[in-house]
Amino acid sequence: MTLRLEKDGVTARLLIDRPDQRNAFTLSMWEEMPRLLADVVSDKAIRLLELRSANGGTFSAGADIKELIANSESHRWREMHQAEVNRAQHALARVAVPTVAFIEGDCIGMGCGLALACDIRVATPKARFGVTPAKLGLVYPLHDTKLLMDLVGPGMAKRMLFTGALIDAARALDCGLVELVADSPDEITGPILAASPHSIHEIKRFIRAVLDGQTEDDSYSLGVFEAAFSLPDFREGSAAFVEKRKPEFGK
Repeated sequence: MTLRLEKDGVTARLLIDRPDQRNAFTLSMWEEMPRLLADVVSDKAIRLLELRSANGGTFSAGADIKELIANSESHRWREMHQAEVNRAQHALARVAVPTVAFIEGDCIGMGCGLALACDIRVATPKARFGVTPAKLGLVYPLHDTKLLMDLVGPGMAKRMLFTGALIDAARALDCGLVELVADSPDEITGPILAASPHSIHEIKRFIRAVLDGQTEDDSYSLGVFEAAFSLPDFREGSAAFVEKRKPEFGK
């Protein structure tokens, strides 16, 4: 098994488990990812998804280069492969619950693209990042390029894409590629799980709308803002504020 889903209470973990090949992704793994993500979305108990290596170390070395070379003469296979990569990335970027990539080692090429598709990235001090298609005579997908540019800006994106050079966790933090350098994602996941599930769900939808080009409120966003005042999470959150205690949402 090279890609699997584990659930621990309100947290799901999508584990990349192909250590003998540095967690490189095959076509079958790209095909499997949307099914696993659909399982997360359908489970109403799940409030957060972590994407990480099953064994620590390398997060993912990207696409399986041997598989790409073996099928490089097949236009049909290449077309199918890219379609499945796009489908998996699109599904990951739009999972309803917050997604956190925990990166303990090398995060390269399409592996970096997976981390980019998550909401938040946490890297250990040993993590390294690189986007290396130019070293192979290949081209990074436009979707992944946009995700990279959205985080680090066009200048840094060009530097990473043109050179294929690896950057360490500290540099990744400086340029906005990751949000936290730590030995565990708990510093971020804990506060997320303590917050209002309703608030986070709707805020994530708003952020996606902005990323997809929306710039003004519409009837949906205005309705969501107004309705929140009458929901249980606001009653609990406001009561906890007045009583100077931590809120207990969903209880």
